[in-house]
Amino acid sequence: MNNLNALPSIVFRDDDTIIVQGPVTIDNVVKLTQDGVALFDDHQLTIDLDKVTEVDSTIISMLLEWLRATRKNTFPLQFINMPESLKSLIQLYDVVELIPIPVNHATNKSAV
Repeated sequence: MNNLNALPSIVFRDDDTIIVQGPVTIDNVVKLTQDGVALFDDHQLTIDLDKVTEVDSTIISMLLEWLRATRKNTFPLQFINMPESLKSLIQLYDVVELIPIPVNHATNKSAV
Protein backbone atom coordinates (compact mmCIF):
# COMPACT_ATOMS: atom_id res chain seq x y z
CA MET A 1 0.00 0.00 0.00
CA ASN A 2 1.24 3.46 -0.87
CA ASN A 3 1.92 5.55 2.26
CA LEU A 4 0.51 8.66 0.54
CA ASN A 5 -2.93 7.05 0.49
CA ALA A 6 -2.69 6.61 4.27
CA LEU A 7 -2.46 10.37 4.87
CA PRO A 8 -5.41 11.72 6.85
CA SER A 9 -7.63 14.28 5.17
CA ILE A 10 -6.82 17.63 6.75
CA VAL A 11 -6.46 21.29 5.87
CA PHE A 12 -3.94 23.37 7.80
CA ARG A 13 -2.14 26.66 7.51
CA ASP A 14 1.61 27.27 7.38
CA ASP A 15 2.19 31.05 7.25
CA ASP A 16 0.33 32.23 4.12
CA THR A 17 -0.08 28.75 2.66
CA ILE A 18 -3.11 26.54 3.14
CA ILE A 19 -2.08 22.90 2.75
CA VAL A 20 -4.60 20.26 1.75
CA GLN A 21 -3.55 16.73 2.62
CA GLY A 22 -5.06 13.33 1.87
CA PRO A 23 -8.11 12.43 -0.19
CA VAL A 24 -10.77 15.02 -1.03
CA THR A 25 -13.95 13.09 -1.79
CA ILE A 26 -17.66 13.16 -1.12
CA ASP A 27 -16.95 11.49 2.23
CA ASN A 28 -15.05 14.47 3.66
CA VAL A 29 -15.44 17.49 1.38
CA VAL A 30 -17.89 19.36 3.61
CA LYS A 31 -15.57 19.23 6.62
CA LEU A 32 -12.50 20.11 4.55
CA THR A 33 -14.35 23.05 2.99
CA GLN A 34 -15.40 24.39 6.40
CA ASP A 35 -11.93 23.82 7.89
CA GLY A 36 -10.35 25.71 5.00
CA VAL A 37 -12.70 28.69 5.24
CA ALA A 38 -11.93 28.94 8.96
CA LEU A 39 -8.25 29.51 8.08
CA PHE A 40 -8.83 32.42 5.69
CA ASP A 41 -8.05 36.03 6.54
CA ASP A 42 -7.41 39.20 4.56
CA HIS A 43 -3.92 38.16 3.40
CA GLN A 44 -2.94 36.67 0.07
CA LEU A 45 -3.09 32.92 0.47
CA THR A 46 -1.65 30.09 -1.55
CA ILE A 47 -3.48 26.76 -1.64
CA ASP A 48 -0.92 23.95 -1.88
CA LEU A 49 -2.50 20.77 -3.26
CA ASP A 50 0.70 18.71 -3.44
CA LYS A 51 -0.33 16.33 -0.65
CA VAL A 52 -3.79 15.58 -2.10
CA THR A 53 -3.86 11.84 -2.71
CA GLU A 54 -7.29 11.29 -4.27
CA VAL A 55 -10.04 13.47 -5.71
CA ASP A 56 -13.53 13.20 -7.04
CA SER A 57 -15.69 15.91 -8.56
CA THR A 58 -16.62 17.31 -5.13
CA ILE A 59 -13.21 18.99 -4.90
CA ILE A 60 -14.45 21.42 -7.54
CA SER A 61 -17.22 22.59 -5.20
CA MET A 62 -14.69 22.98 -2.36
CA LEU A 63 -12.36 25.16 -4.43
CA LEU A 64 -15.27 27.25 -5.73
CA GLU A 65 -16.55 27.78 -2.18
CA TRP A 66 -13.08 28.85 -1.06
CA LEU A 67 -12.88 31.31 -3.95
CA ARG A 68 -16.33 32.63 -3.04
CA ALA A 69 -15.32 32.99 0.63
CA THR A 70 -12.30 35.10 -0.31
CA ARG A 71 -13.98 37.15 -3.03
CA LYS A 72 -14.27 40.20 -0.74
CA ASN A 73 -10.49 40.20 -0.22
CA THR A 74 -8.30 42.21 -2.52
CA PHE A 75 -5.98 39.21 -2.85
CA PRO A 76 -7.12 36.24 -4.91
CA LEU A 77 -6.32 32.69 -3.89
CA GLN A 78 -3.44 31.11 -5.74
CA PHE A 79 -3.39 27.35 -6.34
CA ILE A 80 -0.11 25.46 -6.61
CA ASN A 81 0.95 21.83 -7.03
CA MET A 82 -2.38 20.79 -8.48
CA PRO A 83 -2.65 17.04 -9.15
CA GLU A 84 -3.21 16.02 -12.78
CA SER A 85 -6.52 14.38 -11.81
CA LEU A 86 -7.79 17.73 -10.50
CA LYS A 87 -6.60 19.57 -13.61
CA SER A 88 -8.56 17.08 -15.69
CA LEU A 89 -11.72 17.64 -13.63
CA ILE A 90 -11.39 21.42 -13.94
CA GLN A 91 -11.13 21.08 -17.71
CA LEU A 92 -13.93 18.49 -17.88
CA TYR A 93 -16.33 20.75 -15.99
CA ASP A 94 -15.15 23.79 -17.99
CA VAL A 95 -14.36 25.91 -14.94
CA VAL A 96 -10.82 26.92 -15.95
CA GLU A 97 -11.86 30.58 -15.92
CA LEU A 98 -13.03 30.21 -12.32
CA ILE A 99 -10.31 27.88 -11.03
CA PRO A 100 -7.08 28.72 -12.86
CA ILE A 101 -4.79 25.80 -13.52
CA PRO A 102 -1.27 26.71 -12.39
CA VAL A 103 1.57 26.47 -14.85
CA ASN A 104 4.30 24.26 -13.45
CA HIS A 105 7.78 25.52 -14.13
CA ALA A 106 9.46 22.14 -13.80
CA THR A 107 12.89 21.70 -15.25
CA ASN A 108 13.36 19.44 -18.22
CA LYS A 109 14.58 16.10 -16.86
CA SER A 110 15.24 14.39 -20.16
CA ALA A 111 18.73 13.16 -20.88
CA VAL A 112 20.91 15.19 -23.19
